[in-house]
Amino acid sequence: MKSFSVVSPAGWAAWVLLLGGALALAATLNGYYVYVLANVALLAIVGIGMNVLLGLAGQVSFGHVGFYAIGAYAVAVLTSKVGLSFWLAWPIGIALSGAVGLLLAVPALRVKGPYLAMVTIAFGFIVEHGAVEWRDVTGGQNGIMGIAAPAVFGFPPGERGVAALAVLACAVLVLLYAWLDKSAWGAALRAVRDSEVAGESIGIAPVRVKAVAFALSAALAGLAGGLFAPLSGFVTPQTFGMLQSILFVLVVMVGGAGAVTGPLIGALVVGLLPEFLAGMEDYRLLFFGALLLVVLWAAPLGVAGLLAGWRRKPATAAAPVSGRPLPRGPARGVLRVQGLGRQFGGVRAVHDLGFETVGGGVTSLIGPNGAGKTTVLNMLSGFYQPSAGGFSLHGKDLQGRAAHQLARAGIARSYQTSQLFGSLSVEDNVALGLCRGRLGSPLAARRFHAPALRERARALLAQCGYAGAPGAPAADLAHVDKRLVEIARALATDPQVLLLDEPAAGLSREDKTRLTTLLRAIADSGIGVVIVEHDMALVMDLSDRIVVLDAGQRLADGTPATVRADPAVRRAYLGEAGLHGAVAARPAPPASDEVLGIGALQTGYGAEPVLHGVALSVRAGQMAALLGANGAGKSTLMRSLAGLHRPVAGGIHLNGRELAGLGAEQIAALGLVLVPEGRQVFPELSVLDNLRLGAFLKPEGREARVEDMLERFPRLRERLHQRAGLLSGGEQQMLAIARGLMAQPQVLLLDEPSLGLAPKVIEDLFAALSRLRDERMTLLLVDQMAGLALSLADHAYVLESGRIVAQGSAAELLADGALMRAYLGE
Repeated sequence: MKSFSVVSPAGWAAWVLLLGGALALAATLNGYYVYVLANVALLAIVGIGMNVLLGLAGQVSFGHVGFYAIGAYAVAVLTSKVGLSFWLAWPIGIALSGAVGLLLAVPALRVKGPYLAMVTIAFGFIVEHGAVEWRDVTGGQNGIMGIAAPAVFGFPPGERGVAALAVLACAVLVLLYAWLDKSAWGAALRAVRDSEVAGESIGIAPVRVKAVAFALSAALAGLAGGLFAPLSGFVTPQTFGMLQSILFVLVVMVGGAGAVTGPLIGALVVGLLPEFLAGMEDYRLLFFGALLLVVLWAAPLGVAGLLAGWRRKPATAAAPVSGRPLPRGPARGVLRVQGLGRQFGGVRAVHDLGFETVGGGVTSLIGPNGAGKTTVLNMLSGFYQPSAGGFSLHGKDLQGRAAHQLARAGIARSYQTSQLFGSLSVEDNVALGLCRGRLGSPLAARRFHAPALRERARALLAQCGYAGAPGAPAADLAHVDKRLVEIARALATDPQVLLLDEPAAGLSREDKTRLTTLLRAIADSGIGVVIVEHDMALVMDLSDRIVVLDAGQRLADGTPATVRADPAVRRAYLGEAGLHGAVAARPAPPASDEVLGIGALQTGYGAEPVLHGVALSVRAGQMAALLGANGAGKSTLMRSLAGLHRPVAGGIHLNGRELAGLGAEQIAALGLVLVPEGRQVFPELSVLDNLRLGAFLKPEGREARVEDMLERFPRLRERLHQRAGLLSGGEQQMLAIARGLMAQPQVLLLDEPSLGLAPKVIEDLFAALSRLRDERMTLLLVDQMAGLALSLADHAYVLESGRIVAQGSAAELLADGALMRAYLGE
């Protein structure tokens, strides 16, 4: 492996030439242009600090002029009033700015986005007005005059010496930023920017990392402010207005956030542009605003990013990665869960849950939608704090600890949606995991790139089956490779227990086979594997133990064979009526024409397609049911029908009209109306307003239809003027169905209407759906309660892994057995 170097020999030579040229300009230019040169250097210094905060950590501050003012006033007060030397006052100002930045960061960084920006804007105003009011120290509106400039490196005291010092400080800080960028701290800052949740799962404390970045950024603003005071010879509150903070942000945005040379380029543009527009000073803000718009449109990564794109070399072939298979080892740790509970307001997501994982084996958590599986994983990994009970590893209680502390204690985690650090390379993702949150010195770039660390990262990638280039950006990986790299990064933390949330989601059958082999190898190496997964075939084939959850409680616990044969498990998956009691004798529906036709539909989310050639038909006046296990693709199909997700191939016809290319609102206007999963009522509006909005596209006869809905769902009449967000779950579901009916649908799509409801509420809801069926309303129903859905449906389809595997009447599906295979992997 080549020796690591932040700057190449050619880069060092170019840097020395640039520094020498800038110092020569400081010594030879006339006084005015020396002042301009110094201001450009000061802008670059603040820009370097802002680059740490914005470019690496992804945090926006519009209050950095406050730290700039603190540094300037500290030097002004300490030199002119206290009598200290500039060389003592300057570092005090830097330290004071950094300390204030750290104090502000701890509360401020707990908010994000515009809220953080508002906090920092308020801080800038506080400093500016504090300088006005603290007259005895700051001189109030008049400021402090006559600030002496130091002698620097043989330059005479005055602007030239300060300019030379600013240029030299800027050059050193650019090199230090380059080291920080390549160190574990730089990688951690980018990781937290990309995904705080994933950062915590490998032991990084996001608030601590961001607070250090904020303090460092503030200190550099104070450093520049400390040079501004002797450069100008005076400081006044008006010097540190909001405009200056905007210019600091503009430096980074124009130059290129995150790029080493970005602040230099941005400072040259922002610092020199006013000189070219000297005759149009009244329009300077207009030009700056226009410049920012042009940069964001033409070069969103800034000028440095644009230049880097032009210089980027074509991608090379994947470098070979070698590594031995995961070695077998003794079972490491057993995770014991006792009386675990979690409430969200009045909703009890998990209650009195207890189980024990298999050390050196695979434990699966399964259950219907809303059973609480992901909530359990979030508690075991520290992202939710339990409301009751706890859990232990090696006999040590772990509940109440933060996520990064649990990661260091031996609990690793992956997520339903891949949470790789997209701005880092594949190898850097795993190398950062090997650090386990222990980042060392901010400038220890060599340690992060040590050959032993890199070889270990590559070996883990190979052991997990990743065959691509280690240096490839993680954001550019295919879906299956993201899964493999995420598992490799989790293994890099040397866990005792590995928690995986739907690791097979979106994978092809061949990739699922590879994943099963990998997870078995991980378990054989001694690591306890806990998975939440909806692919029952994979679960039954892989698991040593299965824990079944229903409504947040343990329903069953045992081997795959024991769980599969448990009647309670079958009822939980197939509905309260049970599968064999589902079919009531009723006459066959009258023959009718097709209303909704779906042919060879294929769709997905950028990875392996979720739906593979799905074809089905819904006839007028009939109810069709779409059944299948979680993750089979049912909700994806419903969203595609409603126009919320565009198919890749295939056709959708409503009354013979092709719906391809139409927007969701156009499809709803034609009569294909979705009642979405999770109800999604408008919580701040009243029940009445929700109903009226349902008739938005067809307002004729609206009030009569409202009255009809209140007759159909009497509970809504009692809550008519109440906010919809205050309704119970069952009442919200009734409102969602009523709102859908207000649109006078040709076909009503019902996506998981029973999800999260109590049995009595489900009974009432299905009674309402039965009445709709008897009224010959055309319905397409997706519901986890398969038994109840079959009791209503005229025709049903079974979806498994995005494919229709069976169809027919309820009796025909019972005889076929496909439904049980889809739900429980039989």
